[in-house]
Amino acid sequence: MRTARRRDNYRSPLKNSGLALFLVGCAALTVTSCSGGSSETGAKPTPASAKPAPSKSADPEAATKQEVLAAYNKYWAEQVKAFSKGSEKGTDLKKYATLEALGHARANLIRLNSAGNITKGAPKHDAEVTALGLSKKTPDATITDCLDIRPWQTVNRKTGKQLKPPRESLSRYITIVSAQKWDNGWMITKAEPQERKC
Repeated sequence: MRTARRRDNYRSPLKNSGLALFLVGCAALTVTSCSGGSSETGAKPTPASAKPAPSKSADPEAATKQEVLAAYNKYWAEQVKAFSKGSEKGTDLKKYATLEALGHARANLIRLNSAGNITKGAPKHDAEVTALGLSKKTPDATITDCLDIRPWQTVNRKTGKQLKPPRESLSRYITIVSAQKWDNGWMITKAEPQERKC
C-alpha cells in the first residue's frame, strides 16, 4: 500500500450515501478604532487606519477534513447509484471504497439482487471528521455520521412496491467510518453502523 503526502475530498456512497459536501469556513476579523473630540484651535483628529487582520482558519486541519468528507460523500453517491440499478457496473464505487467498506457494499448489493429488489432515493447525512492521524505512515481519519435512511427506500424491481423495514430497525443512527489516504486520495476503508439513535 503506498501513501501520498497531500491532496484534495472521500475524497465524501450509504449502509452506505451520501450526499452532501461539508465545508468549513474561515472567519475574518476586522479591527477598527477611532478617536474623537476637537481642540480649541479647530484642529481635526486624525482617525486611526483600519486594517483587517489576516484571515485565519478556525481549524488548521479544515482543508484536510473537507477532503475526507468529500471522499465520503462520493463513496455514498456511488453506492446509491449501484443500489438503484442493482449493479456496480457503471459506477466509481471502487474508486472511493476499499477493503471492508467495499466488501460490505458488494455483499449488500448481492443480497439486494437475490431478493429481486433495488433502492430509490438516497440517505441523508450529518457527518463530521472526529479524528485525524496525519503523521502516520498511512494517514487516516475517522468520520462520525448521523445516517438517516428514511428517504432511501427498498422497492421490488418488478412491481416497484416499497418494502417496509423491520419494525425494530433504526432509521436514523450513528455510523463510525474509517478512511485512509492512498496514492489516489482518501479512501473509505470501513463503515460500522452503531445501534445508537441520533
